[in-house]
Amino acid sequence: MTSFSCLGAPMSDYETYDIFVIGGGINGCGIARDAAGRGYSVCLAEMDDLASGTSSSSTKLIHGGLRYLEHYEFRLVREALMEREVLWRIAPHIIWPMRFVLPHHKGLRPAWLLRLGLFLYDNLGGRKLLPPTRVLDMNTDPAGEPLKPVFSKGFEYSDCWVNDARLVVLNARDAADRGAVIRTRTKVSHVQRADGIWHVDVEDLTKGKTEMIRARVLINAAGPWVDEVLRTAAISKKARNVRLVQGSHIVVRKKFSDPRAYFFQNQDERIIFAIPYESDFTLIGTTDHDFKGNPDRADITEKEIGYLCDAASEYFTEPVKRDDVVWTYSGVRPLYDDGASAAQEATRDYVLVGEGDENEGLLINIFGGKITTYRRLSEAVLEKVEGRLGKRDDSWTGQSHLPGGDFGATEFDSQLAKLKGDYPFLSDEHAFRLVRLYGTIAFEILGTARDYEGLGRCFGGDLYAAEVDYLVAHEWAKTADDILWRRTKRGLTLSEAQVVDLASYLDVPETDRLKAG
Repeated sequence: MTSFSCLGAPMSDYETYDIFVIGGGINGCGIARDAAGRGYSVCLAEMDDLASGTSSSSTKLIHGGLRYLEHYEFRLVREALMEREVLWRIAPHIIWPMRFVLPHHKGLRPAWLLRLGLFLYDNLGGRKLLPPTRVLDMNTDPAGEPLKPVFSKGFEYSDCWVNDARLVVLNARDAADRGAVIRTRTKVSHVQRADGIWHVDVEDLTKGKTEMIRARVLINAAGPWVDEVLRTAAISKKARNVRLVQGSHIVVRKKFSDPRAYFFQNQDERIIFAIPYESDFTLIGTTDHDFKGNPDRADITEKEIGYLCDAASEYFTEPVKRDDVVWTYSGVRPLYDDGASAAQEATRDYVLVGEGDENEGLLINIFGGKITTYRRLSEAVLEKVEGRLGKRDDSWTGQSHLPGGDFGATEFDSQLAKLKGDYPFLSDEHAFRLVRLYGTIAFEILGTARDYEGLGRCFGGDLYAAEVDYLVAHEWAKTADDILWRRTKRGLTLSEAQVVDLASYLDVPETDRLKAG
C-alpha cells in the first residue's frame, strides 16, 4: 500500500478525486474509510473538528433501539441489532458490552409487553456473544439497591457502549491510512457542476485561504447542516429535508456503584438512560424536542435539566438535584422529516437521495441515521457510488479492525495486563484509560518511557505531553477542547488553570513543543 502522511495524502496527489465528502461526523468519516479501502480517491472536508457536532453528543450506545419497536421500525432495529457485535469485534477498545436494567413501572407499559419486546430484541438480530434477557427480583438483586422499593421487578438485557467521538476519529484515521485526505477546519463555500465534474470551493478557516477541488461524486454528509449545505452551496433550493431534534444530557457524580445501566420509562411515554460514565460519574439522558436555529448554538435549557433530574428522581431513592450536575451537553439530531407528530416518534432510519443523471456529477445526500448503523449506511452509499464510478473492491469494513482494535472482542483484560506488564509505573486507572481510548496504540504513545517523567509535561491528572502530542500529530487535534472533550474526557477532571496551561502549550509551534515535551 502506498505510504501517506499522518493526515492523509497531499492535495496535489490527485487532479480530480473520485469522491468528495462534506462533513466529518460518523457518517462522513465512515464513508471516507469504506471508500478509501475499496480503492477510490477520497477527500473529506469538515468545517470544525471531527465529531464536533451530533456525533459526539449521543447517549454513547451501540444499540438496536428497544423503544423503536413500539413504532414498528423492525427493519431498523434488526439492522442495528446485527451491527452490535460487528462493531464490538472491530473496535473492542472503544466499544464494549453493557447490561441494562429496565425496572417495571406499574401504571406504564405492562410487564408482558416489556417481556415480549425483549424477546424480539433477543432474537431479531444475530446475537451470538451478548447474553440474553433475564428477569430480576429487584428486592434481592444489587440493581435494586439505588432504586425506590416500589420497583420490585425488572428485566436485564444487553446492548453496547461506545466512545462516540473516538469512533469518528478512528474511522477518519483509518481512512487517512488508506489514502484519504482528511481536512478539518475547512468549510465548503460553493459547489457547482461543470462537464460532469463537481467543482468545490473550500476555505481553510485557520489560514483564510480558499481553493477549488474537483470530484466525480459529491457526498453531503453534513448532518444537521445538510439542508444548509444544499442552500448555501447553490446545489438545491429545497428548504427542508431533515427535522432537527435536540437531545440533551446531564452528567452527575456517581449515583450507583453497579456496573449496569438503567433504562427508565417516564409518565410522558418517553424513556431516559442512567449510565455509568468515566468511572466517577453517571450520564443521564436524553431529551427530545424540535430545534430551530443554528445547530452550533444548541445548548441545554433549564427546563431540560429539570426534566432529566425529575425523571431520574422518579426511580432513584436519592433524588437527582440541579446542584448534582457537573457537566451537560446537547446535540441536534438530523432526523429525516417523515411528518411524525412528536419528536420522539420521528424515524431514526437513514434515507439516501441521489441526484444527477449519467452526464452529471453524482450528488448523494444523507438524511437521518444513527451511530449504530453508520457502517451499513456507508455500504449503502458505496453501492450508489459503484453505480456511477464502477465497482472496485468488495465490502470490507466489517472484517477489519479500527486502529488500536486489533485484539479479540473478549481480550480487553489481557491487553490491559500486557500494558501494565510493559509499563509497570502506570497506575491501574491510567492504564485502563489508555487501553480504553487507544487499544494497542497505547504502546506507541508511551514509547520508551520508563517512568512518568518520560511522558513529558503533566497537564493535570494523568494527561501528559506524550498523549497530547500523539493526538495533535495523528488525530487532527488542534485545541484544548478537541483534546479534553472529544479525544479524551479529561475536561471533567482538569481545573480551569490546567485547561489554560494546555491551551498555551498547543499554541506553541510544534518543533518547540516537542523539544519542551
